[in-house]
Amino acid sequence: MLEAHLEEVKEFLRSSNEDVNIVVMPDFFLDRFISLNCNPSVFSRMVAEVAERKGGSIDGISQTDFRGGNAVNTASALASLDAKVTIIACTDRLGVKLLKLYVKSPKINLSHVKILQKPSITTALEFNTKNGKTNIMLRDVGSLSDFGPENLNSADFEVIEKADCVCVFNWAGTRRFGTELAQTVFHHAKMKGKGKTYYDTADPTPNREKATKLMQKVLQDKIVDILSLNENEAVFYASLLDDEIGKTKQKRGFENLARHSAKLLASRLSARIDLHTTSFSATFTKNSETIVPAFQVQALRATGAGDSWNAGNILGSLYKLSDEARLTLANAVAAYYISNPEGKHPTRKELIRFCNKMKKKQTTKTDKNQIN
Repeated sequence: MLEAHLEEVKEFLRSSNEDVNIVVMPDFFLDRFISLNCNPSVFSRMVAEVAERKGGSIDGISQTDFRGGNAVNTASALASLDAKVTIIACTDRLGVKLLKLYVKSPKINLSHVKILQKPSITTALEFNTKNGKTNIMLRDVGSLSDFGPENLNSADFEVIEKADCVCVFNWAGTRRFGTELAQTVFHHAKMKGKGKTYYDTADPTPNREKATKLMQKVLQDKIVDILSLNENEAVFYASLLDDEIGKTKQKRGFENLARHSAKLLASRLSARIDLHTTSFSATFTKNSETIVPAFQVQALRATGAGDSWNAGNILGSLYKLSDEARLTLANAVAAYYISNPEGKHPTRKELIRFCNKMKKKQTTKTDKNQIN
């Protein structure tokens, strides 16, 4: 079946589709990736040893400065696949200069970026674990913390009205007014716009005390068309609706619990629930459930995988691919990104070649299983 889904994806990528216009907001982060080729306990011992000798250096640690933020990373991936994207985000004057350096695509409109007092900065520690690479993000959200509806002007609302899809990310980063921002933007898109509304809150736990309000004012309102979640987020939000969810973790296993949680959310909310995990992706509505396995690739990074996945999922939604093909497209964009040595988002041609590679790999695996 995966081969058929790959063919639908490749046909979509080869076709000359009509332009789509997508708005993404509100975060741009200056990211520093620190690749630690060890597990957290080994790194902790290394740090402790340096601290005991009153400080010093740990050499040989690979570090890269890069563009970051869910909105900007998703915009980059979308533009690589020929979508037109308007970024509404905030940073400082230096951040604007760096954003122009990092994002050079003519498909991306940066004229709605807001210059505020303090940039958003993340230091991402990437560790090796028995379950693969994982990341711990040390964040200073800067002026994003206070970003809200008051930062939007008439020109911003105009592009929201004209967009084919309006995407809001990183609710936890917009600590003070995140709920109000999503509520205002999505209501406006629904009342005066024409496009779909797409929400990925990112990890809500840093702002968990406001999560009930988010559930009541945004998620339980009929203003979100698509809610994108990872395993942790699915379980977190489902637990707000059902106290028993967390108690079944050991019984179900975490990925099964996430699947059960996403299914529960789809039954209680008006939004389509799209779940992405390390081993599969799934989409849930009140009446349907579709699951597609993830591609098995060597993961060279963990940070940014969800943003790449969102880009493929958004495009597949706008071009009305089948659920199976849409999830396959999203999986392919994410798999390409995490396995690319340069951390590059794929163009359409590059993604077609990647799909051919994955199809050949799947065919070889099937042939071996038949022989055995």
